[in-house]
Amino acid sequence: MHTAMHTHGWIRLSVLTGLVVLVLLGGCAPPDASAPASDTALAAAKRRVRVELLELRPTRFVDWIEVTGTVEAEHDATLSAQASGTVEYLAPLGSRVEEGALLARLDQTLARAALKQAEAQLASARAAYELALDNFRRQEPLFRDSIISALEFENVRAQRDQAEAQLRLAEAAVEQARKQLAHTEIRAPFAGTVETHFVDVGEQIAMGQPVVRLVNLRQVKVRAGVPERYARDVRVGTSVELRFQAYGLPPRQATVTFVGNAIDPANRTFPVEVRLDNPDGQLKPEMVVRVRLARQVLDSVVVVPLPAVVRDETGTSVFVADSSAEGPVARQRYVTLGPSSEGLVVVTQGLRFGEKVVVLGQNDLSDGDLLDVLQTYTVAALAADATTDSVRTLQTP
Repeated sequence: MHTAMHTHGWIRLSVLTGLVVLVLLGGCAPPDASAPASDTALAAAKRRVRVELLELRPTRFVDWIEVTGTVEAEHDATLSAQASGTVEYLAPLGSRVEEGALLARLDQTLARAALKQAEAQLASARAAYELALDNFRRQEPLFRDSIISALEFENVRAQRDQAEAQLRLAEAAVEQARKQLAHTEIRAPFAGTVETHFVDVGEQIAMGQPVVRLVNLRQVKVRAGVPERYARDVRVGTSVELRFQAYGLPPRQATVTFVGNAIDPANRTFPVEVRLDNPDGQLKPEMVVRVRLARQVLDSVVVVPLPAVVRDETGTSVFVADSSAEGPVARQRYVTLGPSSEGLVVVTQGLRFGEKVVVLGQNDLSDGDLLDVLQTYTVAALAADATTDSVRTLQTP
């Protein structure tokens, strides 16, 4: 009985050993025809990200300095009285006047009377001088012939000189009286529009009191303060773009006409001015203007939108679409950046013209991801479709 049980146990051990061997042999068997199907499934599981691309082309880039300025009238004067008196006339508000036109007049009664008195004194002095001069001319030959003495002739000469001096004083008095009469009138120093009355007709005013404000809006200037760090970048002739979005007016292109040399210690800026023609009068004093000065202009450079740039601890990079058998693949490319302005940046190293850069969807990418390209822009198309000013500055030569 013991022998039978031993034999039966040996059989079971042999069967188990055979099963283990079969299992081991099955695990070590060479790949069969099902292996390629597994690889295909793995490839199908590879991540695919939807993106939009920008094809790089030579682009003109403007590095703008943006500041805020205000509109000022080129000619804006507050005119004061140079005499005292009662206001008799004021040019109507809003009236357009030419240079030299009458803007205000004071009561001239006293000034005219003073002028008449001075003119009468001048006539008397002139008559006295002519009489003294005639007497001198008649006495001169008598002195040469020794008919009169030297003392008598010197008295005649002194009378002539005194009469001439009185004549000159009378002439000066007339000139002064005429000026006093002219000071009762305020005339336009330039062509313009009567903007403000500071007094009313019939009001008694003193010398030096403001009377009327005259403004010429045919030409205006935009004045702005530029940070001192740009002192070497801005000069007379620098290109400027002026924008008046708050007033619904179109942008204007111009150049800098004045650059100040002194830095304002309060805000560390220096002043610049831009003169503009304003024939229709749409630009008004104190309007706020967005002033963009061209710091530098770069032609035929690689430019990408700033959001396309990815920053990490290694540096700055972009994703470039690379070709593969499976379709476009994202390749991370580290780049060197140049100047940036209004959402755009120049890439000085790392990219070439003709390459395609991911400009939408890059935040979800990793190197090697497959790309599902929704749209590929050119520079011109991107500029046309853009809704931001920063992208609209992309221009192809």
